[in-house]
Amino acid sequence: MSPVLAGVLQLTALVAALALAYRPLGDFMAAVYSSPKHLRVEKVIYRCIGANADVQMRWPAYLRSVLAFSAVGVLFLYLLQRLQGGMPLSLGFASISPDQAFNTAASFVANTNWQSYSGEQAMGHVVQTAGLAVQNFVSAATGMAVAIALVRGFARTRTGDLGNFWADLVRGTVRVLVPIAVIGAVVLVACGALQNFSGIHEVGQFMGGSQQTNGGAVASQEVIKELGTNGGGYFNANSAHPFENPNAFTNLFEIFLILVIPFAMTRTFGKLVGNVKQGYAVLATMGVIWLGFTALMMWTEFAHGGPALQAAGAAMEGKETRLGVGSSAIFSVATTLTSTGAVDSFHSSFTAFGGGIQLLGMMLGEIAPGGVGSGLYGMLVMAIIAVFIAGLMVGRTPEYLGKKIGTRQIKLAACYILITPTLVLGFTAASMVLPDALGSMLNTKALGAGSHGFSEVLYAFTSGANNNGSSFGGLNANTPWYNTTIGLAMLLGRFLPMVFVLALAGSLAEQQPVPETAGTLRTEKPLFAGLLVGTILIITGLTYFPALALGPLAEGLS
Repeated sequence: MSPVLAGVLQLTALVAALALAYRPLGDFMAAVYSSPKHLRVEKVIYRCIGANADVQMRWPAYLRSVLAFSAVGVLFLYLLQRLQGGMPLSLGFASISPDQAFNTAASFVANTNWQSYSGEQAMGHVVQTAGLAVQNFVSAATGMAVAIALVRGFARTRTGDLGNFWADLVRGTVRVLVPIAVIGAVVLVACGALQNFSGIHEVGQFMGGSQQTNGGAVASQEVIKELGTNGGGYFNANSAHPFENPNAFTNLFEIFLILVIPFAMTRTFGKLVGNVKQGYAVLATMGVIWLGFTALMMWTEFAHGGPALQAAGAAMEGKETRLGVGSSAIFSVATTLTSTGAVDSFHSSFTAFGGGIQLLGMMLGEIAPGGVGSGLYGMLVMAIIAVFIAGLMVGRTPEYLGKKIGTRQIKLAACYILITPTLVLGFTAASMVLPDALGSMLNTKALGAGSHGFSEVLYAFTSGANNNGSSFGGLNANTPWYNTTIGLAMLLGRFLPMVFVLALAGSLAEQQPVPETAGTLRTEKPLFAGLLVGTILIITGLTYFPALALGPLAEGLS
């Protein structure tokens, strides 16, 4: 079987699996977030945290709860790392330095999981399980809660109520993420992933000699890392490490975990607003972009342009031989079009245009299908922009799902889409003029002054501000400058958009629905899905094209 055919068959199997899971999972999540009852374990959690889960919150209260919970998470994870050296099960690792502890705490709480450290050489069992793995669950549940709050803004009338953050957080964790993660962890263990609390061992190497390696609760962290679109690996090689991702089946299974909740949440959206066709329109938009990017990436990598790659016969540099080009291309697009950031290959070693596709996927805002929760609310914000543009073309006040899109809504949506480009381009520009920041580039004299070095820095801040977390490679990000600035980019890129999303949700929930007329734009039709795709690509292209032209495009054309 040719590698191209194998890649196409894997993509076909993945689409079929996602299609089978779409309806039951989407309907289940809709029932979870609309149920009036609390499970017994949920009631215990509410009592422990002192929350009244039955109180309806307006958007300022919902936002305060999100920010307060996340701030406590940053502080707890920071202290856990700083105290690691004196804790049991630390495997003898020292405490983490202040700047790196801040960067890591901000990263995992922001659902980014950017890692400027080697997991197996820095983090003990307690930090990995009680700190990082816990944040993988709750940061994902926080994103899902904010998305549901925005959906309620469209569904509710003249109340301003968006639900209860604590109920949404706990339900998303207990009823959705934990059950799927348990099943997924069993599958990974059965396929060879590691799951223990062993210490450091000396193991022999195939070519002679030995190296030290340690065990850990890898499978349980791996599954929520993918399912919650987190991305932080137990090992430095991430999902390219055989202990995390043993074979081709687990690789495809992990891609499925990355995509299943973001795609299924479009069904949840349709059910909660009372019109499943609206969910299908959003799904179609996400699917067209994802399949298009996947096809482009596979074509780019299998074409392996350039004399060196043509001589070698494949773009296999930086890719696992047990996975191959096709699997690596599919995984790469899945992780950069979502906020996952997990990698099963070295992104810096992709072809120049392949690296550009990865960058563009994150620059879209990671909305196809995006992260758990964040992908849905990002796509809905873009839908508001699209109906506004359509309203301008026909001279009619824009409406979406029966709610008028007025000045306030457009200002909030505009602020949402401007935050990330400001962070990415601002921090990248600053890094390109500071000698210490330039010195972190790989092979500074040969590449640092050119397009590939620029792409390394651009990728780092694009990944951080979009809460992706993957690394282009080649950039030494474990410096005070990058730890601090990328940490700030991750926090601001995560929580500032949530401010505008929740304010937008509150303004929509206060409105009286507008009756549908003959002039109402049918947002469940293919025409609107096409308009939405065009809006996303044009806005991103106008914003980032100059930066892409200096980086991957210049490298690919050179």
